[in-house]
Amino acid sequence: MYFTFTHPEYLWYIASIPVLVASHFAFLKYTRRKAIRFANFQALQRVAEQKIVTKNYLILILRLLIIVALVFAIAGTKLWYKGLTDKNDYVIAIDTSASMSSEDFKPTRLDVAKTYSRNFVRDIKSDTAVGIVSFAGAAFIEQLPSNDKGQVISAIDGMENSAVGGTNIPDAIVTSTNLLVSSPKGKSIILITDGSNTASYFSKDPIEEGIKYARENSVIIYTIGIGTNSGPIGYLPEYYNISSVFDPDTLLKIANETGGKFYNANNNIDIQNAYADISQDASVAFIGIDMTVGLMIIVLALIFLEWGLINTRYRSIP
Repeated sequence: MYFTFTHPEYLWYIASIPVLVASHFAFLKYTRRKAIRFANFQALQRVAEQKIVTKNYLILILRLLIIVALVFAIAGTKLWYKGLTDKNDYVIAIDTSASMSSEDFKPTRLDVAKTYSRNFVRDIKSDTAVGIVSFAGAAFIEQLPSNDKGQVISAIDGMENSAVGGTNIPDAIVTSTNLLVSSPKGKSIILITDGSNTASYFSKDPIEEGIKYARENSVIIYTIGIGTNSGPIGYLPEYYNISSVFDPDTLLKIANETGGKFYNANNNIDIQNAYADISQDASVAFIGIDMTVGLMIIVLALIFLEWGLINTRYRSIP
């Protein structure tokens, strides 16, 4: 469960809270001085040991709550929680870097990933749209989301190992998310890779940026790490004994922070089981609740309560 904001710039108004607290006690101090200056000392003796001017903590708390609720309302607060939905759309993002030609999976890692991706597409509901993205040093759209299973499977069949080096996982996340942004259904990405992320920015963590972008668009990411320590990099001779191994911590982080799951696939059965588990979660999606109206109702209720207290319990008698 998490919150997003349509207009996050308005959250800066929260900074007015210290001003409200300071002004409350400043005006209270002024009121106390005024009360002492014009007080009826005979009356003061009759109400000895009673406070003439209270600090009105309750009024202060109510006003603080009014400001907080109002700021969150105008910021367009939306609550997202993981729940069940009737429909879901997917993007399958498959690593096509040269290392996916390794033969620790027969015939190759890429071929196995394609095989079980095709099976997944065949088994899903007919009204579910699926898009296909390939990625290596950059991400490429192979198929826009479509419920035409023939087109989607053809796109998977046409995927080949890329001549572009590297494994740009953040680019794959952002590109896949962009394909799902306009979907009114639940949105999920299945990301399959055998390598660690090789993308880097000078000032930002690319993985964090990718996760943030997916969360902002309510996308769940399932990650599948494919490969074994014994699998040599596909474009190098086996006698070099250099293997391409995915980073499980990164894939686990991506899955956990977007509400998905991470699968460690050391063999064909593991990939099959991963897709089977994802199929069982086909009705799981992030569901959003717009909090604006509810927060405005709370603001009005607190204003009426404050007004009532000021005119009853905390009423000033001239």
